[in-house]
Amino acid sequence: MNIVDRFLHYTRINTTTSREKGAAGIMPSSDGQMELAQLLAKELDALGMEDIVLCDTAILTATLPANIPSVQGSNPIPTVSFFAHLDTSAEQANDTHAQIVRYQGGDICLNSALDIVLKESEFPELADYVGDDILVTDGTSLLGADDKAAIAAIMHALQVLKANPDIPHGTVKVAFVPDEEQGLRGAKAFDVEGFGADFGYTLDCCGIGEFVHENWNAGNAVVTFTGQSAHPMSAKGKLKNSLLMAHQFISMLPAGEAPQYTDGREGYYWVKEMAGNSAKTVLKMDIRDFSLQGYRNRMCFLQSLSDSCGKLWGESAISIQLDDRYENVANSLKGEASFPIDIAKEAYARNGIAMKAIPMRGGYDGAVLSQKGLPCPNIFTGAHNFHSIYEYLPVKSLQAASDVVIEVIKITAERHQ
Repeated sequence: MNIVDRFLHYTRINTTTSREKGAAGIMPSSDGQMELAQLLAKELDALGMEDIVLCDTAILTATLPANIPSVQGSNPIPTVSFFAHLDTSAEQANDTHAQIVRYQGGDICLNSALDIVLKESEFPELADYVGDDILVTDGTSLLGADDKAAIAAIMHALQVLKANPDIPHGTVKVAFVPDEEQGLRGAKAFDVEGFGADFGYTLDCCGIGEFVHENWNAGNAVVTFTGQSAHPMSAKGKLKNSLLMAHQFISMLPAGEAPQYTDGREGYYWVKEMAGNSAKTVLKMDIRDFSLQGYRNRMCFLQSLSDSCGKLWGESAISIQLDDRYENVANSLKGEASFPIDIAKEAYARNGIAMKAIPMRGGYDGAVLSQKGLPCPNIFTGAHNFHSIYEYLPVKSLQAASDVVIEVIKITAERHQ
């Protein structure tokens, strides 16, 4: 099966994540994710993979055994691994109807009946793909390249290695996990120690050449404001409005340090959700910073702000719960642990791809896996406009992602022979 047909085959399975079921602790949160995992398990078996394990959570793992002996002693061939996620974003839940277009420049009509157009003026990077085949939607759904492009790239790489046993390689492990799109739930449930890999790469997001080895240190804050309700006719001196407390708390956050005002490596406080009434209001926030010290400072600031408001309004009027979500993957790729970055750089170069390292202003499975002890930067899939009906995937970029996976495997073996 060629890589395009493989990708299109995967897109026909609707794996939209379910926020409601995810919030209830159900994993996988949608039946389609298990359906896709079961399909992949059969394909892995047909390719001759070993140790294929499909859990009831839809976490799927498999092993490609080494075809060369590992050097014994001080320089054994490490086990490299590759990860992709099964789910697609809940931003769009419709079934995917992917199509291939030969891009000749200008706009791409996705759906003439609904007048849905992928406009070059809005997505100028399309100019990089004139003359190429591009996979697009019909404008009524996501394409699902996030992350089925990754699944196709990894599976195609395994197919190439099995068809070409003359390519020397050590042990390779692959994993497909559910519900990345809602808090990296699959990665958080993943058994890194039992998996047995020495390092890994996720394939998730990003145009051809992009590479991620740093992202947020991320946390959550839940602030509860408790007021005192009273009828307005007799409220004087009695009513303590929790809604106004919440607004006052928000007003004391640093001006300009919110998502809409920041980019690059600038951190922020994101006031994400607020609900309540005059008696009780709950505020939910996300806290993000690339620097570990900066992240800690932000969390300390929120605790101090809560403590100060408690002195002003009374300790029972406010409480705060601060939780860590995931760390910057860069924390796990320092010093001697930076070798996955070096291998990736060489793999990109061998394929004639200029590496563009970008700080990811978000989370991905590799951040959680790295924090668990498996260094795991991120390789591109080649797709653009994730979580949008305008998502598209140049075929050459998809093939390039798979080629990089193969080269990483080859380099890993070469460095330890």
